[in-house]
Amino acid sequence: MKNQNVTRRNFLQILAVGSSSTVLAACSRSATNPKIAPSTPTKPIDSTAPITAMNNLTTTETLPASKSLAKDSLATKLWQANQDLAQESLQNPFIRGLADGTLPQKAFAYFVSQDTFFLEALARAYSLVAVKAPDWEGFQTFHALVEGLIGELKNHDSYAAKWGVDNRKAKAGAATRRYTDFLLTTAWGQEAGVAAAAMAPCDRLYTFIGQELAKNGIPNHAYSDWIRTYSSPETEEYTLSMESFVDKYANPSPLIDSVYRYAMECERDFFQAAWEARS
Repeated sequence: MKNQNVTRRNFLQILAVGSSSTVLAACSRSATNPKIAPSTPTKPIDSTAPITAMNNLTTTETLPASKSLAKDSLATKLWQANQDLAQESLQNPFIRGLADGTLPQKAFAYFVSQDTFFLEALARAYSLVAVKAPDWEGFQTFHALVEGLIGELKNHDSYAAKWGVDNRKAKAGAATRRYTDFLLTTAWGQEAGVAAAAMAPCDRLYTFIGQELAKNGIPNHAYSDWIRTYSSPETEEYTLSMESFVDKYANPSPLIDSVYRYAMECERDFFQAAWEARS
């Protein structure tokens, strides 16, 4: 496993072999990778054009066939029921700019600036779920995830500085606040299964986007590592692990449907907010 692809998404694998708790953010909005260089827009983005994100390909590396949960699993059904929102995120101009490398640096810098707020909220939410987990396995997993996030937050300021972001001066945007408030409220007020359903869309959506953008090979531009990270087998494995907690702890209900869809809406709006920050 390459160091630059170590993310919270494969944290369970790292934990299993006793590696360090310092983990690079993956579910975080910036995919913290110090090797990603700031981009310079090379052409206008046509918001009506289909995604053709494979300019300047340098490799045709083939991704392994995607794994999946059983078709009748709750997590699978929730994901399938929200394909409209998945497609809205995939077609968002922010994602399309990541796809072909034309995303303005200011948009990605804003994306990075919001990451600290998200990471802090997610760490708190994980802590709450750990306490509520009905078995020791769940407690250990979510507790370990909190430790990884704390380690990442310690390194986050230096990474943000590379994108010209001062986390001390950054303020949480409306879309960020909406998402973090939702995660914390759900983790605090609901049982572990409901909280897991609120967290799972982040992982599945980013895996989906990464795999879609890498279908024809990894492009060569400033955001190549972002695509490589989220299309990786390690990312897929972590996503499946998180979805397994939904299947284990949650039961089908209108509430589960609601929190899953709301999280998907928050993800879509997060991308849109970053795109609107480009000017």
